[in-house]
Amino acid sequence: MSLAKQQLGVTLVELVVFMVIVSVALVGVLKVLEITNKGSADPLVRKQAIAIAESLLLEIEQQPFTLCDPDDANAATAVTTADCTGGAAVSQDKGGAALTSATPNSESRYSNTNPFDNVADYGGFTMPDANCAGICSPGNNTPLGGLGAYAANVTINRVGASAPYAALPLNAVLQIVVRVTGPANTDVTLTGYRFRYAPNI
Repeated sequence: MSLAKQQLGVTLVELVVFMVIVSVALVGVLKVLEITNKGSADPLVRKQAIAIAESLLLEIEQQPFTLCDPDDANAATAVTTADCTGGAAVSQDKGGAALTSATPNSESRYSNTNPFDNVADYGGFTMPDANCAGICSPGNNTPLGGLGAYAANVTINRVGASAPYAALPLNAVLQIVVRVTGPANTDVTLTGYRFRYAPNI
């Protein structure tokens, strides 16, 4: 009676098939990792951009929102921009013109004696600019360390008189848009709203 030979190991064909299957699976996994890595910014860079945007948005939202400059004696009682000293043209509403600079234009975010003092003053504000070579704190034009690769800009728009604020005058609601860009194509935009309320402060 003869004993059947037992087969040990794998054949060359089985080995080649195994290698092809593993290679295809590995290529698929690596491709997914590559796509994920390309689509994700450095978390620390993004967190820093968000922190800058949140800080600037909060700073703006905490400012008074008056028809007149808060230094104007009529700021707390003005019902229309005509009630401001100097009339509508020199009001915080700029007579209906685009909100792209401070009123009066002598005000600066970096000044301790004549600082921005109204939400509308921040319209068109950017960092860095001629007064700050990077990201700076209010009242100080010395750039904060480690933030030289970041930039911020602010847009202020009137959004009253249309949905969802149709019941309010056009200049009674301001939309604040803060955009911060940074390294690795980081781009963060935050939006906030400020409503004028009696006594117009």
